[in-house]
Amino acid sequence: MDATVVAVASDGDDGDRRRPLLETGNEILPYPESLSRPQPPGADAKPEQQKPQRVASLDVFRGLTVAVMILVDDAGGAWPGINHAPWFGVTVADFVMPAFLFIIGVSAALVFKKTPNKIATSKKAACRAIKLFILGVILQGGYIHGRHKLTYGVDLDHIRWLGVLQRIAIGYFLAAISEIWLVNNTSVDSTVSFVKKYFVEWIMAIMISALYIGLVFGLYVPNWEFKVQTSSSAFSNPTNDVGFKTVQCGLRGSLGPPCNAVGFVDRVLLGESHLYKNPVYKRTKECSINSPDYGPLPPNAPDWCLAPFDPEGLLSTLMAAVSCFVGLHFGHVLIHCKTHSQRMMSWLLASTVLTVSGFLLQLLGMPFSKPLYTVSYMLLAGGVSGFLLLLLYGISMLSTSRSH
Repeated sequence: MDATVVAVASDGDDGDRRRPLLETGNEILPYPESLSRPQPPGADAKPEQQKPQRVASLDVFRGLTVAVMILVDDAGGAWPGINHAPWFGVTVADFVMPAFLFIIGVSAALVFKKTPNKIATSKKAACRAIKLFILGVILQGGYIHGRHKLTYGVDLDHIRWLGVLQRIAIGYFLAAISEIWLVNNTSVDSTVSFVKKYFVEWIMAIMISALYIGLVFGLYVPNWEFKVQTSSSAFSNPTNDVGFKTVQCGLRGSLGPPCNAVGFVDRVLLGESHLYKNPVYKRTKECSINSPDYGPLPPNAPDWCLAPFDPEGLLSTLMAAVSCFVGLHFGHVLIHCKTHSQRMMSWLLASTVLTVSGFLLQLLGMPFSKPLYTVSYMLLAGGVSGFLLLLLYGISMLSTSRSH
């Protein structure tokens, strides 16, 4: 049995500053600080855990996104230039949601880079996603002001199941689960090993995009009906007359408001009564005389101007989750690239590829559309988010270097 000897070594020339050493017979190690000093009664002898370092540029990015969101919500109606595009095209407001999802992906890469207990970590991620989803249903789908057919204060006949928080919850869950289960244990020491480590995640993102494209351009959208409620009296006890209007479709591959496959999937799986009643396309020229703002219907407006459509529907939310996967890649670069220049060059390359790919898809016939969350829109928004993170990271590095 090896003998254990405690020795004392001095630091420098100061004989009073002595550091205990622990000799095990094979090597000499620094003696644990917590054992070299007397501990007060009841004190924990465990070494202090270092708090995880925060990425300043990511925090600034998150705060900037929230600030733009508040600006859009409060002033978007007064300034159409920063309001959401009525259907096709992008404005400043249309980059807020993808930026949130991008940040979630970057954060997930940092949080789940080490998962010794995958099942327990998956349960925690699922619990967080469920809580966020339920909160979204409560805040955005309530109809708690109604008095008829109430079930625990909520009209279940018209409750909106999907919304912004629900989309964030789904994107977070898919990103977290893929990061926990789809990443292998390959040690990253080159570009090839980096690709091998995260190859399955990239394949999953590509498969989601391919599924979206296949459904959007391949699903047959038939004619469909929707309910229209109009008040028949303006006196104290008005009655609501329910009428039906028909939208003529019978085609495939349309990306316009009335006959797209994104809305068709929601009507079939969620039900027309559970969709958003004030969609953004009511600000188009076909539906508003004040376009690009809301306004009265123009003469001979099409019937679909009164139809519901959920901008956070099932198919578009599935595509929105890919924005989280884009963020995962940027987070992986942050983890494995050891120098600032390597990180910034990798982000610059990825952002450029995403942006150029988005514009190419638009030229090939897939326009930018946030309500549909088209692949071209996802790529453009991911590239813009990457450029913004790159800019903030560079500013943060310059600020840090000057402070030192």
